[in-house]
Amino acid sequence: MRHPLHPALVHFPVACWSLAVLADFASLRFGAAAWSWSGGLLAVGCAMAVLAMLAGMMELARVPEGAALRDAWWHMGAMLTAFTLFTARLLLRLDHFKPLEPDVTSLLLDAGGLLALAVGGWFGGRLVYGHGVGRE
Repeated sequence: MRHPLHPALVHFPVACWSLAVLADFASLRFGAAAWSWSGGLLAVGCAMAVLAMLAGMMELARVPEGAALRDAWWHMGAMLTAFTLFTARLLLRLDHFKPLEPDVTSLLLDAGGLLALAVGGWFGGRLVYGHGVGRE
């Protein structure tokens, strides 16, 4: 494959998870009108993240040894952490497939997931812009 698939897929979980966090925190001001969106956004983000992770694993063989591969491992670890936190956030706040209002635990999972997402994104950026991975 000439063009890597992973970079095209990662936009979906990043956008969905970021908007879900925004919706959860906006619910502190706007109530159910805001948080009612987060369940769907989290579900789509988690589903698309699985596809993005699978594509990333297939493209891992193209990462050169050394600093680039080390950054790839940090990227994968941070993104797996984000995936775990957002999946936990989704599953802990569902009641018969209906999302529940965010509580303190939900907001902490959101904040931790967003932080892991930012760190993973930074390492992903280093892979592309610093090491030239995926640019042909």
